Parts: sequence; structure tokens; C-alpha cells
Amino acid sequence: MVNSSSPSYSNRAAIVLAGGDGTRLRALTRRIAGEEIPKQFCAVTGPTTLLEETLARAAHAACPARLITVVTRGHERHYRPLLRGIAPELVTIQPDNRGTAPAILYSLMQLDRIASDCAVAIFPSDHYVSDETVFMRHVGSAYEIVEQRPELAIVLGIAPTNPEPGYGWIEPGPPIGIKGASLLSVRRFIEKPTAVLADALFRTGSLWNSFVIVARVSTLLRMYVVALPRLYRRFAAVQGKIGSRSERDAVERLYASVATTCFSAEVLAKCPAFLAVLPVRGIEWSDLGEPWRVIETLARMGVQPRWAAA
Repeated sequence: MVNSSSPSYSNRAAIVLAGGDGTRLRALTRRIAGEEIPKQFCAVTGPTTLLEETLARAAHAACPARLITVVTRGHERHYRPLLRGIAPELVTIQPDNRGTAPAILYSLMQLDRIASDCAVAIFPSDHYVSDETVFMRHVGSAYEIVEQRPELAIVLGIAPTNPEPGYGWIEPGPPIGIKGASLLSVRRFIEKPTAVLADALFRTGSLWNSFVIVARVSTLLRMYVVALPRLYRRFAAVQGKIGSRSERDAVERLYASVATTCFSAEVLAKCPAFLAVLPVRGIEWSDLGEPWRVIETLARMGVQPRWAAA
């Protein structure tokens, strides 16, 4: 785990993405919770919800006063009990789900008010990780790299166990010289390749995109300027209203004009020069995006929850 006694710990932030609708898992969440709710609010692989598991993971990485959770207002009855006691400025409430690119950009602008240009780790709230200690050690290494090389955005790349076409892939390039880190440059991102391409990527040493990213706030914002300049300008126009009484109305008008946009496909894939990949080996990982992945993960864990036996 990340050392909270480190002098740099207080300048480390995290963003937990919990605003998705989880439509592909609705039939499964109905079995688990008795109703169709977004997967992050379900206890899918253990006794606590995926959101609670991710918040605990992020709390080991970042200063609690700089841990922001992104949610969607329509899910309030699900997230409100889980976020009880968290300061309002640490909860980014989207009017609607418009994909990961607007969610991350909104939370970055909110974070920039709290801790300007700190190092931030982005955590999706739908991951299974078999060994938290190993995984979070890599997150800690990514923070340390960003402190040395603030111009880089570090993506954790998972060593694949099969040629899965449903994941995003990272084709690595030559090593980047960082003392004590096996860091690689990025040739390209491939979001959900064909089965044939996925097989070729698997055979040639490419990595799964975990979507766990560590970078300075300013670096991520520059990536938006390059990849999605119009979206960036729209959010920048309302940044001064964040934290004020007029924030809700301004953001609702903004989201009404924003298209659903994927951060991996529309930002990462367009900005390989900003990126480096840190390979993560020796763990099992899944994004739990499909019912069959949940069942497969539980089988590997040797776990049969009550809902699975029903």
C-alpha cells in the first residue's frame, strides 16, 4: 500500500468514477439487490459494494481530503447512504451520465479548486483485483514517477491472461528511463479490438488498459485541450461557478449540450505522446463489465455468494 507517512502523500489526490449506469449488468444486479441498479452500488464479489471497495482502495493511495467521488444525480438514493459523512466539495454530482470524459473533466476542475495541480489517481468503481497490496504498490510507484516526470500520465497496464476483445489494449513502445521502474512508452491505445487484432496484441506483449491513471491535474487538462478542445472550453467556462450557488444550474445547462464521450477512446487514444504504461504482473484483474466476467471472477475466487446460488 501507499505510505501515508510520506511527505508527498498530502499532495496526492484520487478520483473515483461512480457515475455509470451499468446497463449490461442490470439483470445481474436485479438478482443481487432485488432491483436493477448500477453495479457500483451492488455487493457483487463480497460483502460490500463495488463503490465501497474502490473508495477503500483509493483511500490507501491519496489524502482523504483530496478524494473526490463522481456520481450522477439520478442515482442519489443509491449513493447517498454510501457517501454519508463525506464533505460536499468531495462529491462531484453530474446532472446526467455523459460518459467518462465529461465525468473526469468535471472532477478535475473541482479538484483544481481544492489542491491546484496535485498528482491524482483515477479509479473506476467496477474492478476486481486479486492482490490489493501488489496493485496499490504499482499505484504508489506511478505517483512517484509523476513526481519525477510531471509531464507524463501513467496508465497501469495489466498483463493479459487471454486475448479479450472486450477490453481496451495498450501497445507498448520502448522503455522510458526511470530509476527503479519498468516504465514503457505507448505506441497506441486500441479500444475493444476485433478478435483477430486482440489475438495479435496478446501474442505480441500488449497490455490490458486498466483505466487506472496517475498524472498531474495540469497534464490531464492539457490532454483535453489537445484531444477535446471544445469540451474543455465548455467546462472551463463554468469552472468559476464550481462551489457557488449557481454551479448546479450552470452545470445542468452544460450537460444538456454535451455528447456522451469516452475518455479512453477520445482522450487517451489521441494523446500517446503524453502517456507511459506501467506493467502490472502477477495479479488477476477484471473490470466486471459483463455478467459472464462476474461469474468467471467469482469462480476464480472460489466464492459462491447467496445470490449466485439462487
